[in-house]
Amino acid sequence: MKSKKFLPIIAFCIVNSSAIYGQAVLLTADAKAKAGSFSDTITPLFLIAAAALIVIALLVIVHTNSFLTNRLLRLEAEKNGVILVEEAAAGPLPVEEDFFEKLRKKYWENPVPVALEGAITLDHDYDGIRELDNHLPPWWVNLFILTVIWSIGYMWYYHWSGNGPNQLEEYKQEVESAKKEMAIALAGKANAVDESNVIALTDSGALGEGELIFKNACAACHGQKGEGTVGPNFTDEQWIHGGGMKNVFKTIKYGVPDKGMISWSAQLKPIDIQKVASYILTLKGTNPPNPKAPQGEIWKEAATDSTTLIVK
Repeated sequence: MKSKKFLPIIAFCIVNSSAIYGQAVLLTADAKAKAGSFSDTITPLFLIAAAALIVIALLVIVHTNSFLTNRLLRLEAEKNGVILVEEAAAGPLPVEEDFFEKLRKKYWENPVPVALEGAITLDHDYDGIRELDNHLPPWWVNLFILTVIWSIGYMWYYHWSGNGPNQLEEYKQEVESAKKEMAIALAGKANAVDESNVIALTDSGALGEGELIFKNACAACHGQKGEGTVGPNFTDEQWIHGGGMKNVFKTIKYGVPDKGMISWSAQLKPIDIQKVASYILTLKGTNPPNPKAPQGEIWKEAATDSTTLIVK
């Protein structure tokens, strides 16, 4: 089949693909209010690709139909002993390869037959080994071209159009995600704190939160500055139920019911008890006005082991 026979079909396909593209533009304009920038960009590309596939499919159908028709005519002519006019003028017909076979050889293999290797043999000869001027395999070249096209599309979408996040934006998103995961992990770990493993916090943020909890929950009995009112004074060295981080944590957690001190374990999380206990320890020696008289005994911790408490 001559190439000019494809012209009306190609023209028809181009006109229809243009119409499909026009519809894609209209659909894209109508969908902008509903879809994001990604769908606005991808939708017309998919429609254009679909139109291109339709054109290719039509060409394949026409070519296959022509090939089958010519093949059927030849079979009927051979069966009846008739020589076709075109065959008589052109002589024996060469064996026609399948359409897909041509595509495979042209865009995937393109091998040089052994009988024709002399045409691509170079003058180089190394110990009887000859060098051939072979071209790069078509499949490799085609894949390279596809990667270049893909890289252009990638750069446009992620760096030039502003539709996709670039590397810096992705890094910031991952950092924020990591911070959230870390906060969740630390929150779960913080809730595992108890009087056996608690340690005093020194971070200003944690101590600030502890101060806020103290003023909201403890100041009514211990004073706004820990000077003591109904409850004992926290600014001197005397402790009634033991000083140090673990004893203070335990007192807040379980309370002292016989002295009117409630248990705060139902109202405060372990991390919150740790924060307020750490803040209370910072009140020692602050000398607020109108302090309550010392109660209990002087408390000091052993320097070698903070878990061992010595009453003096």
